[in-house]
Amino acid sequence: MREHAKRLDLLPPYLFAELDKAKAAYGEGVIDFGVGDPDQPTHPEIVNALARAASDPSTHRYPSYEGTLSLRRDIASWYKHRFGVDLDPKTEVCVLIGSKEGVGHLIWALVDPGEEVLYPDPSYPVYRNQIFLAGGTPVPALLVEENHFFMDIPRLRATHKTKLLILNYPSNPTAVLAPPIHLAEAVQFARSHNMWLANDNTYSEIYFDEKPTSVLAVPGAKECAVEFGSFSKTFNMTGWRIGFAVGNARMIAALLKIKQNTDSGVFVAIQRAAQTALELTGEVGKEIRALYKLRRGVLLAGLNQLGWVIPSPKATFYVWARVPKQGLSSMEFAKKMLAETGVLVTPGIGFGEAGEGYVRFSLTLDRAQIEEAVDRLGKWL
Repeated sequence: MREHAKRLDLLPPYLFAELDKAKAAYGEGVIDFGVGDPDQPTHPEIVNALARAASDPSTHRYPSYEGTLSLRRDIASWYKHRFGVDLDPKTEVCVLIGSKEGVGHLIWALVDPGEEVLYPDPSYPVYRNQIFLAGGTPVPALLVEENHFFMDIPRLRATHKTKLLILNYPSNPTAVLAPPIHLAEAVQFARSHNMWLANDNTYSEIYFDEKPTSVLAVPGAKECAVEFGSFSKTFNMTGWRIGFAVGNARMIAALLKIKQNTDSGVFVAIQRAAQTALELTGEVGKEIRALYKLRRGVLLAGLNQLGWVIPSPKATFYVWARVPKQGLSSMEFAKKMLAETGVLVTPGIGFGEAGEGYVRFSLTLDRAQIEEAVDRLGKWL
């Protein structure tokens, strides 16, 4: 008997699980710039809101698949205030068990076997892997340094089989932020080729100068697009597993049909805490941006002094850096650096073929660890 379904053979080993193995093999003392998991605690007011809600027996029953109407209304209100986008909370907002779940379920909801999906390369591995699992054909749109790691919309090619275009701005791993004109180009491309568009906007509140915008702010975008948001990175709530999808009502309805046959909704107590989080966006966002800006400055100053040439990222808490040692692949460099210094970074090849030659640092370490890592790398390089 075959051990597993053939579709699993299409998937590479999950990148971050492989990094965990490498870290375990090294032993204690690893300085881990790998997975982007915020090191700061969730704001106490959000935690207290969860505790109060969890004490209410009415939250202990099955939640609705789409999320409580009160949270959906608050998300719609926040989108109006933050991006100037009007949303119908009843049909254009869906609460998710983290945005990762939503990305996967949307692809399953929209893409039939054999249909094509355009997606950024390098990017979050879940995009490509879920396209494979849905039976679709991943078509990478290469993000290259010569084009400042923007998707080259005018050079994209669509066929009658192309069903979906995936964007990710602000970008993981390249940390670029898309100007409104670029998002407008993407919307126009999707509409002109009668395809859907999805933008993963989970890092919208982690920026350093210019504010990221929403693809839904582009006139006409709601006719073809949805956008994903998350409480994970903005509010240091990665373990809470709550996010949302907003936008085109038909796309939201399709995503919900998959959810209704796959999982349940988010624990209502967590949804109530998320409402408190939205009220704290200004305060919490300002604090985390200041923290990551400080860490970004420490890491870039140290690495550039060692001979790296790294542009300052515009958003997210990642630093995307070219491998400084000639002749080594990104995986070889990352493994060698870990073995000889105990400093772990994510090899760019894990984000796609166009990620080769780069590594990603995550700024989810305190200043002392960053300075120690720079010191170790200085002795090594």
